[in-house]
Amino acid sequence: MVIGYTSGVFDLFHIGHVNILRNAKSMCDRLIVGVSVDDLVMYKNKRAVIPFEERIEIVRSCRYVDLAVPQESMNKLDAFGRYRFNVMFVGDDWYRTEKWAVYEKQLKNEGVRIIYFPYTKNTSSTIINSTLEKLRED
Repeated sequence: MVIGYTSGVFDLFHIGHVNILRNAKSMCDRLIVGVSVDDLVMYKNKRAVIPFEERIEIVRSCRYVDLAVPQESMNKLDAFGRYRFNVMFVGDDWYRTEKWAVYEKQLKNEGVRIIYFPYTKNTSSTIINSTLEKLRED
């Protein structure tokens, strides 16, 4: 059985989120999705529009997701220790970054393969939120 893992904030759930979850599920038997808790989002100097409990329930309700879990740390080795996945799915906006080069090496030592999916360029929670803020100003 191939166990896949991906994680994210999943704020203002949109087609980019659906794409990564659908693509990930097509490449594994069981898909586990870590949803960032509110404190972790704030650590990245951001704030989710949708509270954590609602975001995780939205992700849980997606037919491609077998298990949605709180992501309380950015440490992917901690997630591996807990969920023992074989493959991890990540947006290609992280490809060849220093941070992910380290994760790749560490996870490869555990037998985990990282697959980068194309980042949805025309849609993101940041773009949606910026658009809503501009509409509210008018």
